[in-house]
Amino acid sequence: MFRFVLSFLGAIFSWVVTAAAFFILTVGGVLWIYSQDLPSHEQLAQYTPKTISRIYSGEGKMMDEFAEERRIFVPVDEIPDIVKQAFISAEDQNFYHHQGFDPMGIAAALRDAALGGRLRGASTIPQQVAKNFLLSGDRTAERKIKELILSTRLVQALPRDRILELYLNEIYLGQNSYGVAAAALTYFNKSLDDLALNEAAMLAAMPREPGRSHPVRDHDKVLFRRNEVLREMQENGYLQDAAYRSEIEQPMRTVQGGDYPNFRSTLPPRDYFTDEIRRQLSREFGEEEFFGGGLSIRATVDADLQVIAARALQRALEKYDRSRGIWTGTRRTIPAESLTAEADWRQALRAADVPRDIQGWHPAVVLSLGENDARIGIEGVPEDEDGHWIPAKDVQWARKRLPDGRLGRQARVASDLVEVGDVVLVRQMTSDSDGSFIRWTLRQVPEIQGGFMAMDVNTGRVLAMQGGFSYQSSVFNRATQAQRQPGSSFKPFVYAAALDNGYSPATIVVDEPITLNTPQGLWAPKNSSGKFYGPTPLRTGIEQSRNLMTIRIAQDIGMNTVAKYAEDFGAYDHLGNFLANSLGAQETTLMKMVAAYAMFANGGERVEPTLVDRVQDQRGRTIYRHDRRECRTCGQPAWPVGAGPVISTNRERVMDAITAYQITSMMEGVVRRGSGRGVNLPVPVAGKTGTTNDAKDVWFIGYTSNIVAGCYLGYDQPRTLGRGAFGGTLCVPVFQEFMEEAVREYGGTPFKVPPGGHFVNIDRFTGQRLGPNAKGDNVIAEYFRDGAQGKDFIDGGWDRVDPDTLPLYSRGDGGGQAVTTSTGQKKVIPKKADFGTLSSGGLY
Repeated sequence: MFRFVLSFLGAIFSWVVTAAAFFILTVGGVLWIYSQDLPSHEQLAQYTPKTISRIYSGEGKMMDEFAEERRIFVPVDEIPDIVKQAFISAEDQNFYHHQGFDPMGIAAALRDAALGGRLRGASTIPQQVAKNFLLSGDRTAERKIKELILSTRLVQALPRDRILELYLNEIYLGQNSYGVAAAALTYFNKSLDDLALNEAAMLAAMPREPGRSHPVRDHDKVLFRRNEVLREMQENGYLQDAAYRSEIEQPMRTVQGGDYPNFRSTLPPRDYFTDEIRRQLSREFGEEEFFGGGLSIRATVDADLQVIAARALQRALEKYDRSRGIWTGTRRTIPAESLTAEADWRQALRAADVPRDIQGWHPAVVLSLGENDARIGIEGVPEDEDGHWIPAKDVQWARKRLPDGRLGRQARVASDLVEVGDVVLVRQMTSDSDGSFIRWTLRQVPEIQGGFMAMDVNTGRVLAMQGGFSYQSSVFNRATQAQRQPGSSFKPFVYAAALDNGYSPATIVVDEPITLNTPQGLWAPKNSSGKFYGPTPLRTGIEQSRNLMTIRIAQDIGMNTVAKYAEDFGAYDHLGNFLANSLGAQETTLMKMVAAYAMFANGGERVEPTLVDRVQDQRGRTIYRHDRRECRTCGQPAWPVGAGPVISTNRERVMDAITAYQITSMMEGVVRRGSGRGVNLPVPVAGKTGTTNDAKDVWFIGYTSNIVAGCYLGYDQPRTLGRGAFGGTLCVPVFQEFMEEAVREYGGTPFKVPPGGHFVNIDRFTGQRLGPNAKGDNVIAEYFRDGAQGKDFIDGGWDRVDPDTLPLYSRGDGGGQAVTTSTGQKKVIPKKADFGTLSSGGLY
């Protein structure tokens, strides 16, 4: 019997040993098989997670952020202990002791699940790192085996704190938040250092079901899990009993529950400036690096001037729109069933897709119509006893655009423009004297659009940019993306080319009809006035924007020369060699034109416009810097009194400095006597208007000694702006409003006169050289190159006139005139027969 028992026990032992050996060999074989094609864990030593790229103003204020996955990388030694302890307690309480996987943790999880107790994760933090970084998320036995193998390798290859750093910066915690720092902002609008214990515990409760753990919709479930994490922290010795009892009694306060402001709400609304930075840097660095590289971007924007630029452009666009007297509204409505209760219409109004980035404007909904007035409910404005109303007199400026495109009758009462349920935009009308409230008034986003941009003429730093009336209404940037005809604002390039090719500001050019053969037939261009003015100095040609003089100049020097100048200035990548292009017929962008004008202002040196001063990667290394000028004296311990740093520009010279000054002087005349007369600043200013055929586009670009700014207005689908629409009437007021503030902030000086020339008094009507003591409204001190004779009379084929007998002529209403030379002789200048006939009488 005893031998039988021993034999039986021996057999059992043999079977157990054999089974154990078989199991070990099987497990070993499986592990060996799956370990052969695993991804390398060594790459995690150099792993840099995708993080948010942020844009800051020059003062260091955050303006915007961009990311595909909202993540902020934080080194492990900067993560507070309570956050680490909360996640270790919730996910892997033996993290610092096991070898990659935790048999005791797995056994405890199985026991608790079997007994119906608390659920706890069976995967360790190294396993989760292996899964998140190196494997797919498939729920298969194969993936689990690979995860176990990799986790053991990870703990052998990396310090535990490095593994924890990877985990806490990578883990998905819901609401598009990856990593604990981003989640802290998302749920509490706090940095990690400011989190309370219960808030850290709530974050640690999120990884189990991040997509189904909304703190409002799933409040009770999230609260239960938070308290479970706090209990785990107590059991693991991270919390004292008193602290644990205090923390579980705390209510769950979150951004989603309205207890804290949304982090995004603390940022300015996204605008054209930051979106253009996104567009340019995505192109420069690639979208993957921009959206995931954790870039720190220092923008060139002047925040105060950006506000002024937006307001000035919006005022001009709205003023034109209201002058047309057509009501278009928002074309958004709210169903009648949502208007009965205040909570319902407020919720529906919040969901309405209307712009909310226009200062002082509020979305509203028409709740009811009276005999004359309309009652409205306004987003963000509490209801009062009397309600809010749009009175009849506020609508009588407009006619409603009907569904078939026709215009309705002139509005007399509110119901002529709006209906119950219409979503509208309103703002407060206030008294100019004391700012007291008068009434709510209807507003609308204009159909006309435009762009504005201002930059430093010496560095190319863009100080302000507005690409339309409202970014939320239309993200298309008219300052950088819209290709439009610049019209007469192109003419300075023609005149610059002429000055570098033998002309002077006093050169006489005949303003007379011309007919040209083109592939499309005969072309007979005209001046905007429809008149012709005879022999005229170059200066007057640009001051009065004479089309025929410009064409004759371009014909004389050659359109290939003009095109080269325009391309060298960066106004065009390629300008066609057609005479019509001398009048600005080929399309370009406002940004290119403004940058080109900066080269007139700075004396002819190339500048590249930039919206970004500097870009740093997530470890603080500068990977881009715009200003590469060399400071020669910045190393000195002190500068002489009144002296500043000596900076070497080391920039390419695009044009001769004397030519740049001559063009600037001539464009000062545009502002004083020409189409830019609406500009009135306390510092010298030069500029040029532009108005295209049928007034489809209107422009003004102007500059002081340090700032250049440009404005463009027009419809996105080009059509005429109507009679009275000119660059001087629509764009000059925008420039004036902006530059008033810019000059207060940045000042301005007389334009620098370059060496190598001398001043001569000239009669601006005739080009006649006058004595040094000549005075009067017609006397201009022109700057001539030393030793250069220059052309005196250009007409495309007329006889040359001796410089001492340059023509004087009486100004008329068009046509040619008899002229009197400076010696008192009467003279009729012959005319080439193929120039066409004069539009009015004359002696020739």
